[in-house]
Amino acid sequence: MDFLADFLTKFGSQLQSPTLGFLLGGIVVAALGSRLAIPDAIYKFIVFMLLIKVGLSGGIAIRNANIAEMLLPALFAVITGILIVFIASVTLAKMPGIRTVDALATGGLFGAVSGSTLAAGITVMEGQGIEYEAWAGALYPFMDIPALVTAIVLASIYTRKRKRDKYLKNEAYLKKEAVASGGYASEPGGSTGGYASEPGGSADDRVKIWPIIKDSLQGSALSALLIGLALGLLTRPESVFESFYEPLFRGLLSILMLVMGMEAWARLGELRKVAQWYAVYALVAPLLHGFIAFGLGYIAHITTGFSPGGVALLAIIAASSSDISGPPTLRGGIPSANPSAYIGSSTAIGTPIAIAIGIPLFIGLAQTLGG
Repeated sequence: MDFLADFLTKFGSQLQSPTLGFLLGGIVVAALGSRLAIPDAIYKFIVFMLLIKVGLSGGIAIRNANIAEMLLPALFAVITGILIVFIASVTLAKMPGIRTVDALATGGLFGAVSGSTLAAGITVMEGQGIEYEAWAGALYPFMDIPALVTAIVLASIYTRKRKRDKYLKNEAYLKKEAVASGGYASEPGGSTGGYASEPGGSADDRVKIWPIIKDSLQGSALSALLIGLALGLLTRPESVFESFYEPLFRGLLSILMLVMGMEAWARLGELRKVAQWYAVYALVAPLLHGFIAFGLGYIAHITTGFSPGGVALLAIIAASSSDISGPPTLRGGIPSANPSAYIGSSTAIGTPIAIAIGIPLFIGLAQTLGG
């Protein structure tokens, strides 16, 4: 009971943080019909600035850290990103009215990472004075890229299988018709139905992994983070970091949360166009994914001394869903998937749940874990 009371007290205090307040404020403003709008260029610039700051701090920390300490958390980040997609393939994909490609795209987006949620989690943790490994933010690509690659590969395999099954079904039908008419027009290898032209049968149809990874790395959010990491690791940016990026971080984040709140309300309309199971998934998935990552992070905590704050940040990353780089990557990789399904469920429900509930939940658990 003492554990539960301690956790609920800490959870309640997290809900009063400015970061979450601005998110809820954006939702309320949009719900009241306000015409307040933040230009998209400003939104992208704010995200760039926040991720550059996170990358710089991570790069500086990695430069002074023992790389071996990162190996197990990084491995767990990879496992989590892949596992999230497979969970969607055996849960959401099995629900009535849900297309498999839409479910895989949704799983990929929820397995990928939101830079804004990562920045929000870091801000709340720093405001609470919670210590964590500065390189923990660098776990972002270790979860983001495997999730997107897994979703696109599974969707490609599924699509090719469907095409092959359809082809074979048509082939069987043609054979049956030919036999009934006394001929055999679709002899394998013949002019009307040779197996050489079977969909998915050529080497050129194989899923290419590197273009998917390349697209993910070239996405604006991940590029900004990686640039910051490289600069923090290879240069000495401490002076500009402390005088420019650090003071602006919380103010920029508050604007970003306001924008995300308004965007969440606007996306509710898109979510109504698709099956209600997406709303159920978006409510449950962020917390489920976060708990999986928290459990794996706890293993790293026991075995390698990974800090409770680092465990919380790993869980926050897992609870997030990509809001910038993920959607264009999935649009290109799974063109047959419905963006209203995976983007609507992520932006309208998944991200607000990850920020408003996931961040205080996992930070509260980490505080309790750390005593």
